[in-house]
Amino acid sequence: MPRSCLCGLPAPYDACCGRFHRGEAAAATAEQLMRSRFSAFGVGDAAYLLRTWHPSARPARIDLDRKTRWVRLEVLESTGGSVVHTEGTVRFRAHYLDRGRPCEMEEHSRFVRLEGRWVYAGTM
Repeated sequence: MPRSCLCGLPAPYDACCGRFHRGEAAAATAEQLMRSRFSAFGVGDAAYLLRTWHPSARPARIDLDRKTRWVRLEVLESTGGSVVHTEGTVRFRAHYLDRGRPCEMEEHSRFVRLEGRWVYAGTM
């Protein structure tokens, strides 16, 4: 059976966020990009995270902590960010294990379209 996607949608990883990570498709909405970025943290795809970060805020590199395991995502709300918008926000709660200890973080993220593609622009 195919591995479920970490983003929380009921689809296998390869057919869901995996296609974005491989560059076969681009996220159509801000929420879809946010979900794919969460999955990228989960599978350790730092290159995808950098590619989908707005150049004005993008770090030079990302060092992902191998002792952190991302396990579940809750989308709490989103504004704008549809196929007809140029900006959007997504508020979410990410659940993870830090050295085996359950943790969570909440963030309200901003997304913008840059050259026709959604990118992460920072937090609210």
